[in-house]
Amino acid sequence: LPQYRTLPSSSPRHDDLKEMLDSNKDSLKLEAMKRIVAMIARGKNASDLFPAVVKNVACKNIEVKKLVYVYLVRYAEEQQDLALLSISTFQRGLKDPNQLIRASALRVLSSIRVTIIVPIMMLAIKEAASDMSPYVRKTAAHAIPKLYSLDPEQKDCLIEVIEKLLADKTTLVAGSVVMAFEEVCPERIDLIHKNYRKLCNLLIDVEEWGQVVIINMLTRYARTQFLNPNMNVSIAGPHILYKEEKEKKKTEATAIVKRKPYVMDPDHRLLLRNTKPLLQSRNAAVVMAVAQLYFHLAPKAEVGVIAKALVRLMRSHSEVQYVVLQNVATMSIKRRGMFEPYLKSFYIRSTDPTQIKVLKLEVLTNLANETNISTILREFQTYIKSNDKDFVAATIQAIGRCATNIGEVRDTCLNGLVQLLSNRDELVVAESVVVIKKLLQMQPEQHSDIIKHMAKLTDNIQVPMARASILWLIGEYCEHVPKIAPDVLRKMAKTFTNEEDIVKLQIINLAAKLYLTNSKQTKLLTQYVLNLAKYDQNYDIRDRARFIRQLIVPTDKSGALSKYAKKLFLALKPAPVLESPFKDRDHFQLGSLSHLLNAKAGGYQVLPDWPEAAPDPSVRNVEVKDSEGRIGLLGDTREVPEWTKCSSREKRKEKKADKPFYSDSEGESGPTESADSASDTASGSESGSGSEESGSGSESEESNEDSESASEEDEEEEGKKKKKNVEKIKARKPVPESERYDSQPNTIASVQVFDTICKPAWLYMQFLLNPPLPVSVPQTIVPSGNLKTYELLHRITGEGLSVEYCFSRQPFSPDPHMVAVKIQFTNSATSEAKSLHVEDAKLQSGMRIKEFPEIEVLPAGETVSVVMGIDFCDSTQAANFQLCTHTRKFFVSIQPPVGELMMPIFMTENEFKKEQGQLMGMNEITEKLTLEEKCQGEHAVVQRVTTAANLSRVPCGSDKEFAGKTVTSGSLVLVSVVTKEDGAAQLTVNCEKMVIGTMLVKDILQALTQ
Repeated sequence: LPQYRTLPSSSPRHDDLKEMLDSNKDSLKLEAMKRIVAMIARGKNASDLFPAVVKNVACKNIEVKKLVYVYLVRYAEEQQDLALLSISTFQRGLKDPNQLIRASALRVLSSIRVTIIVPIMMLAIKEAASDMSPYVRKTAAHAIPKLYSLDPEQKDCLIEVIEKLLADKTTLVAGSVVMAFEEVCPERIDLIHKNYRKLCNLLIDVEEWGQVVIINMLTRYARTQFLNPNMNVSIAGPHILYKEEKEKKKTEATAIVKRKPYVMDPDHRLLLRNTKPLLQSRNAAVVMAVAQLYFHLAPKAEVGVIAKALVRLMRSHSEVQYVVLQNVATMSIKRRGMFEPYLKSFYIRSTDPTQIKVLKLEVLTNLANETNISTILREFQTYIKSNDKDFVAATIQAIGRCATNIGEVRDTCLNGLVQLLSNRDELVVAESVVVIKKLLQMQPEQHSDIIKHMAKLTDNIQVPMARASILWLIGEYCEHVPKIAPDVLRKMAKTFTNEEDIVKLQIINLAAKLYLTNSKQTKLLTQYVLNLAKYDQNYDIRDRARFIRQLIVPTDKSGALSKYAKKLFLALKPAPVLESPFKDRDHFQLGSLSHLLNAKAGGYQVLPDWPEAAPDPSVRNVEVKDSEGRIGLLGDTREVPEWTKCSSREKRKEKKADKPFYSDSEGESGPTESADSASDTASGSESGSGSEESGSGSESEESNEDSESASEEDEEEEGKKKKKNVEKIKARKPVPESERYDSQPNTIASVQVFDTICKPAWLYMQFLLNPPLPVSVPQTIVPSGNLKTYELLHRITGEGLSVEYCFSRQPFSPDPHMVAVKIQFTNSATSEAKSLHVEDAKLQSGMRIKEFPEIEVLPAGETVSVVMGIDFCDSTQAANFQLCTHTRKFFVSIQPPVGELMMPIFMTENEFKKEQGQLMGMNEITEKLTLEEKCQGEHAVVQRVTTAANLSRVPCGSDKEFAGKTVTSGSLVLVSVVTKEDGAAQLTVNCEKMVIGTMLVKDILQALTQ
């Protein structure tokens, strides 16, 4: 075909380019280079032009020289001999006054992969590392891994260069040098110590590629230098507990009690605070990097801020969705609660690719609980009608997992799966059979009808796995279907030779079990099946037949094993645990290729375990003199940047008071102890709060951490703690108004006067008027509502021992994330009760219990009270356990009203309005009601609301406003009651957790209208 011959025409065109490159005119050379670079960009081979191009590396025209270097970077590795001829020109280029030429020369030099020029490359990199231009220093950092791969023996010299570049204060260099550090010497953590704070503060301004590299490196660094922030929190969070995890739970709880109170290192807090704004990044890789950092490093109460950012990424391309969903599937196993508000974001669209559908199913299954299971099962019913067969099979498996994990819906799921057995699609039926088989193992005696129904399906189902599952079921539970089982064996014996190997093995097993339980009817059938199997083509089947014959048919040659044939074949088998395939993936660092593949990839750095004891934090301090000769603590050795002028926390506070930088809510969150757990969760994903975290406005968050840690150390001495709170209130400097509002310039002077003169006195007066509402420690707020008492054990049932309980609404000192339950024992019997204690707690996933100390003796007629702690995991599910004496065990359960799952917090009216404005939409529930005459007074409304829910009233509010947060997750709960004429009123509840908000509305409505 002559019309397609293009080879002859390409040669003259290259000849034209060679002539243009040999020309004396720079304009022709420039045009030729533009055309050559365009050819490379389109993927065409231009390597034969290398000699003509390399001659122009000495051209005086800057534009030509730039394009020549672009060409040489591409082909220097392929044409090494010709490139070596021009090495002197490249070395001259390293001294060029233009920074782009210097960088390009170094890039070309490092692209020549010849060991003979290693000393020249080493010298060039050292010189470039001290270059005035940050762009050249960045190129030097890029050249370091190239030289290291060429000659690993240069490692020590390269580490010196890396150490020098790590001290660089420019954002352009930071990402590149950390990448070089990761490639050459990731184990040299000591190089990071002095630069840690600088990297944290520069992070926000580094380019996106560098941000990802730095965040991943700092994640590993933090795991070696800081203590686990969740060391005093049970690791088994709100997720599906598998069998081995349940066994670890008790030992884990006892270890937690022995540990000291946790105090977060300020450098740990610095990392979390400076990475949080990057959740707003437009780059999915950056968001994913921050998400994995928070998952691996943040306290449990703060991890929730990443959920909204990850859900946002799911609107991106399917490739991004796939990676994000892989990580969400892993996170949702251990941190289910943070994705529950976004359940609908994981609903499956018909346009989703199959792999995305399967991952969304995985997430939905992990998020399933008693509250939302009905919604999820309705979704699954729709998915079963899909045309995508792989997706339908995955949906049926998901239904099976839901039924396994949530016992309340097991029968519903089983009935639904049985209905699918009449489906026209054979694959749907087959998958249903496999799942039903696993579910029936849990309660076979209750479902003999289903086993009979499945036995009839053997005539129609042809999928080998389904047929094998039915045969296994019939054999395992043959005593439940004694008439049907022999007939099934008869039918299977007829088709034995035509069955698949997996089915044949189950036919042999069925024959053996029936021979042992019903030999009268099945003896001949069993011998027939074993004879057929004896001559089968598959050696596994032949071996199985010989083994079973010797085992069940005793002869003179039979060994001792034949006596135990029944025990071997008919032993009770444990029900299978349907586990998530993502259960153990979190040992790989999230967001990594290894996590995606679930296998260690090349170059993967293992995520270190937390240290048992905190390493010395002073290694991150650097003493540097500033321009006035004073010494401060810095993370950079070149120059004193603005962000390092205040070394200690006190100086930073003074600087913040003198020069407020942000005017949003971060400054005013100082008085509340819930700055991290509540306000972060509520507004962490909004664009405003993202920027706040990186500025000086967030220093109040550090001070809150300090006050929390201080209060934890004094928990045992209650009197001292109260006294300390009073001193804090008197000494606390109020937040300037200029930080609360975007004030006009002409009002600033008056605001400052108010701050310095009036406001401290006003705050002190507020304390005198409202002593139960200290500012810094909300746990000491005394509940105003009456405590309701519930019966735990009646004296008749308890044989003279009666037990009552109430929710004391006081902080539970061993663990602030638990609800304190006061239990009162009364011995009405004639004899003393001994050894009163708790045993065998049966808790829903994520819930924890801290037992009260054992009561050794309770004399007759005496009463004693104890306190125990229960982490209800922000749920109204009952905590079931055994209350034991020395002679009896009583099964009891404690179920909390939703109002007892929260604790009061102090909040000003302005803070209340701001937080309420951020919890709109689905997080707000409004109900209209009519108050009775006796309930229309302000005192009556306040009393009824605080009785129904453990909330504190917002002082000076125009309406009746109440604030609190959930005990476990710290999610904000805001309630307002607006009264109108004629007893009309409007109740509004704003809560991040919609389920809690809905239940709370019902309880408060009932309290106000009864």
